[in-house]
Amino acid sequence: MKETAIPGPELEIAASTFAALGSEQRLGVLRTLVRAGPDGLTIGELGRRTGVTGSTLTHHMKILTQAGLVRQERHGRSIICAAVAYDELRALSEFLMRECCADSATPCEDKSHD
Repeated sequence: MKETAIPGPELEIAASTFAALGSEQRLGVLRTLVRAGPDGLTIGELGRRTGVTGSTLTHHMKILTQAGLVRQERHGRSIICAAVAYDELRALSEFLMRECCADSATPCEDKSHD
């Protein structure tokens, strides 16, 4: 088995981000915001689309915001929520796939071009 050292800070950041995504509801909230694009959604619309409302949505948004995955901005009387960490999410995916099949005698098929 080939051992590759993962730099400590990179592993810590990945673990922290995965922890923030460790809830089905938070993952659903983030996916909904990613789908909405950079304009984001009002907190009310986000709640309607995800089925998560009130203090539960506030709690999940706080965790996602602290992880740097989303932002919330007040626009008049509305709060707009948007995913902001597209590059970080891409890096998280690449973190998982970087050493795909490194210890396998059979190389992985690259499905990214399908």
